[in-house]
Amino acid sequence: MKQFTIAGIGELLWDVFAEKEALGGAPVNFTYHVNALGAAGVPVSTVGADHRGSKALEELARKGVKTSAISVCTDYPTGYVDIELNDDGSARYRFPDGVAWDYLEINNAAEKLKKGLDAVCFGTLAQRSDQSRRVIQGYLKGLDKKTLKIFDVNLRLHFYSVPIIEESLMLADIVKLNDEESAVLAELFNIIPEEKDFLKTLVQRFSLSMVILTRGSAGSLIVTADEISEQRGSTVRVVDTVGAGDSFTAAVAIGYLQGLPLEEIHLRASERAAYVCTKRGAMVAVPDHLKMIPDR
Repeated sequence: MKQFTIAGIGELLWDVFAEKEALGGAPVNFTYHVNALGAAGVPVSTVGADHRGSKALEELARKGVKTSAISVCTDYPTGYVDIELNDDGSARYRFPDGVAWDYLEINNAAEKLKKGLDAVCFGTLAQRSDQSRRVIQGYLKGLDKKTLKIFDVNLRLHFYSVPIIEESLMLADIVKLNDEESAVLAELFNIIPEEKDFLKTLVQRFSLSMVILTRGSAGSLIVTADEISEQRGSTVRVVDTVGAGDSFTAAVAIGYLQGLPLEEIHLRASERAAYVCTKRGAMVAVPDHLKMIPDR
């Protein structure tokens, strides 16, 4: 079975909860879950030359994630975000400005990685700064046409704009968003907000292979040019939702590269996201029966 190489490019940061700090950032969480599901996930990001930066690299290495494509800068601190969990397990975020991932750099390892990438995932948050936006979009444009590009919309606070979203949609093959984000995009792009019509319009307008809508406990919806797949929400005891969407996206990426039928991709992604919701933190261990690619 082919060993897929899949990158996540963008923010690397520490999720600061009331009782602890946990390594995070959607691209990093995504690549962790790519690894956990059996493929090779590689984060492309930048950390500061500080304690949090060193700790991040050490923790990722300990979890089996390659860190060679993560650059280290001396001028800015490693990113972090204060997270407050609501009673339903959803999260509220507070981000500081002027951190390392706002000044994203592509080191030699990240540049060499481009040649062998099967897929890459990116979002809007890391594009909040001019430098990181130019770097991310330049990296994506420099990839082979066959490399699958996944846009996880991932709207956070006010860190997005119509041009950033539109440019990202035009670069993408697959788009993933949640129900709150779909409402924002429907208004921004003047699209009928009814779910299936909205997703179909995105597929057609931006020549997408697939659009994924996650709806929390209400399940998820995936639309392609020819198919529609809907999954009901799983009945699980939610501890927190951090990382669930990233695990869903990771499973879709691997399943798509494997050429699995849409319904099977969707079912596997839903099962894995539901499992992550039952654990605290984003980077949870994945049992063997939930892996997409068996251990060799």
